[in-house]
Amino acid sequence: MAEQTSGPGGVERPLSPHIQIYRWHIPMLTSILTRITGNALIVSAVLVVWWLLAAATSPEYYALADAVITSWLGDIVMTLSLWGIWYHFLAGLRHLYYDAGHGLDIPTAEKLGWGLLIGSVVLTVLTIIII
Repeated sequence: MAEQTSGPGGVERPLSPHIQIYRWHIPMLTSILTRITGNALIVSAVLVVWWLLAAATSPEYYALADAVITSWLGDIVMTLSLWGIWYHFLAGLRHLYYDAGHGLDIPTAEKLGWGLLIGSVVLTVLTIIII
């Protein structure tokens, strides 16, 4: 049970922000998404390596791997992986900017977060259109 303190009027209140009253912030969301996309890219990298190894193994095994990768589910996974690559790339640039001591105030951090979300989607769509 969380520690509680007595607030005004003797009402017991939790010491830490509670999920019902805590508001999500864009920098917090983008930080969490950076971790999620990094781990998801590991899964898609394993799928691509499996596909390449299947190509080097036999035509039958390659046909199976290719059927999985080019299925509707594979298309969704690869498209999300492309978004994850762009997202992770832009998040890295943002962190370089942060490491230089810039953009650490709340309004700038929120603008950078929105730029990260919108920019990754735009770059993903452009990549799909170009390729």
